[in-house]
Amino acid sequence: MPPVYAIASNITSALGLDTAAHWQAVSTGKTGIKRYEDKGFSNAPFMGSKLEADQWQIIHAQTYKSKPPSPFEQLASFSVKKAIDSLQGTIDTEQTAFILATTKGNIELIGRVPDEQLLLQRSAKIIAGECGVMHAPFTISQACVSGVVALQYGMRLIQSGRFKHVIVTGCDRFSRFVLNGFQSFQAISDGPCRPFDASRKGITLGEAAATIILSVNKTEGAAGQLISGATSNDANHISGPSRTGKELAMAINSAIARANITPEQVDMISAHGTATVYNDEMEARAFAIAGLLNNPVHSFKGHIGHTLGAAGVLESAMVLESMGHQMLLPTAGYKDHGVSKAINITTKLQPANIEYVLKTASGFGGCNAVIVWKKA
Repeated sequence: MPPVYAIASNITSALGLDTAAHWQAVSTGKTGIKRYEDKGFSNAPFMGSKLEADQWQIIHAQTYKSKPPSPFEQLASFSVKKAIDSLQGTIDTEQTAFILATTKGNIELIGRVPDEQLLLQRSAKIIAGECGVMHAPFTISQACVSGVVALQYGMRLIQSGRFKHVIVTGCDRFSRFVLNGFQSFQAISDGPCRPFDASRKGITLGEAAATIILSVNKTEGAAGQLISGATSNDANHISGPSRTGKELAMAINSAIARANITPEQVDMISAHGTATVYNDEMEARAFAIAGLLNNPVHSFKGHIGHTLGAAGVLESAMVLESMGHQMLLPTAGYKDHGVSKAINITTKLQPANIEYVLKTASGFGGCNAVIVWKKA
């Protein structure tokens, strides 16, 4: 099968409007999480990571072909265009597919617009049109593994020979609907989330769009190569993860085997790391089962919160930056070890030889997804 390269990326969030700004933020210890008092979202104060008003001014000021795209569609389109602008060359849109990964789409508009405007495929078509892709777009909405599954699907579209390029965009807005939903689970932390820490209290939600452009062609600026992926399901509970980690470990073992590497060759793990009691414990158990106790592990959610459908794409873009800089990423908020397995959590930006990176994700419905990146 042909190789699949990541040739460009963008991250748009509270930390900045491009991937480089996010790397700079991590380098200086900055996070996008802060305390809000906004009754438009919640009657009580809450922690979160939302784009600032001046960032939205820049996004809204862009020229859009569709009139008027929703804020969700504008945010995703902005990320796609920024990724395309960062390309060292060009891509043939006639041979390009577009994949949208999202959990909620335009859900904030429910009751305010006709129901058809809430359809995820409609949004995907609008966003694809904004970036000049005329092929019917693909939509992945599989809870919080959506971004990782979308990257897997993009890899397979290229390997099948159907397309030479695939634009994968993950996007979710910060909305009252989503915040209230997680509050009803009592899953929202009253402080910045602390993945894998003994004092972790739950999720911090984030808002972002992220894009990675995959290609069969290796360019001088190729950031990494996507070499394998796998999925599994816990079959445990609609919202609670497996208590054993065996099912995520199955997907990890499968992805590593398909990559034709050993667990010892994994130089870094980008974990899902939501900072909930059960998710972090499940992941730690899965890493132990898969023989990954000594491999450096981080969660990026302490920097930007849980961005839902965008998370897998956003965190993969940071993996690509990490490989390019040959630096392990830190886990913001982690201080005291809080899971039963002695996994190797990284707490600071530090140099390392990074050739293979494992990216994991888990979500409601018991879904798990794993991909393996290789340095280009």
